[in-house]
Amino acid sequence: MSAPVIDAKSLSKWYGPVLGVSEITWNVSGGVVGLLGPNGAGKSTFMKMVAGLMRPSRGSIKIFGDDPFSSTRARSRIAYCPEHEQVYGELTAIEFVTAMARLSGVPKAKQAAEAALVEMGLEKSMGRKIAGFSKGMRQRAKLATCIVHNPDLVVLDEPLTGIDPLERRRIVERVKKMAEDGKTVLISSHVLYEIEAITEEIMVIYRGQVLAEGNLREIRGLIDKHPHRIRVECNQPRVLARSMASAEHVVNMEFSRDHLVVETESPNDCYDLIATTCLEEQIKLRAMSSPDNNLSALFDTLTGDRA
Repeated sequence: MSAPVIDAKSLSKWYGPVLGVSEITWNVSGGVVGLLGPNGAGKSTFMKMVAGLMRPSRGSIKIFGDDPFSSTRARSRIAYCPEHEQVYGELTAIEFVTAMARLSGVPKAKQAAEAALVEMGLEKSMGRKIAGFSKGMRQRAKLATCIVHNPDLVVLDEPLTGIDPLERRRIVERVKKMAEDGKTVLISSHVLYEIEAITEEIMVIYRGQVLAEGNLREIRGLIDKHPHRIRVECNQPRVLARSMASAEHVVNMEFSRDHLVVETESPNDCYDLIATTCLEEQIKLRAMSSPDNNLSALFDTLTGDRA
């Protein structure tokens, strides 16, 4: 049997008295895996150790069975895209990616750079200076530097932060394409829906420790064991409340002149009932959101902080 892509055992890292990550034991066999956690949870620290850029204080990590801190073979199979931008604005995209390809020892670096930029959807912009790029385009140029040497493991630290919806979709599509091409992708975020759009395999990290790992649907199902709040902004909240009151899954309601907040034990049934009622009663629905359908609710549930 081949070695796991990532094999971490009792991995810990501290900075003086500050704990970065603590006793993480985890292995990844392939595909796209999401690393979820709030800012300061230890995601970046863990990813830097995976990429061979930071040694653990205790424990061990192997990448494809090799030590990423001493094995050039292991490092050559890894690509790392940091959260913070480090690009050379005075260079064109093709100059930037070609330079990174040469530093990685890629033969025919310019041809490889052109192919990587095409893969990232920047074929029409590769001759432009990066200083004139949007944030999303700069992020895709960074991703091109990641794939230019054809790595087997791609580590992406918060690649969707500050990206507009159109650019987010483009990047998500390209991350999925990496997995289809046989690469393993480790991608982090502090926003639940961003990871949901890419993968269902996740690890939740909080205060440097693993809270949960596995299939997102199973983990997220923990939220639905608690009353689930849905906020509905509409022109007739009292009419909507009257219809919702008889539903067995509704446990509480609060309303004002312009909105209704429903607590339900069955979110899916509640969403269906809201839609049906709005159609039947000709209620104008302005907005609908769920303060519990987010990453904070997941953390609160896993840490036992919810009432």
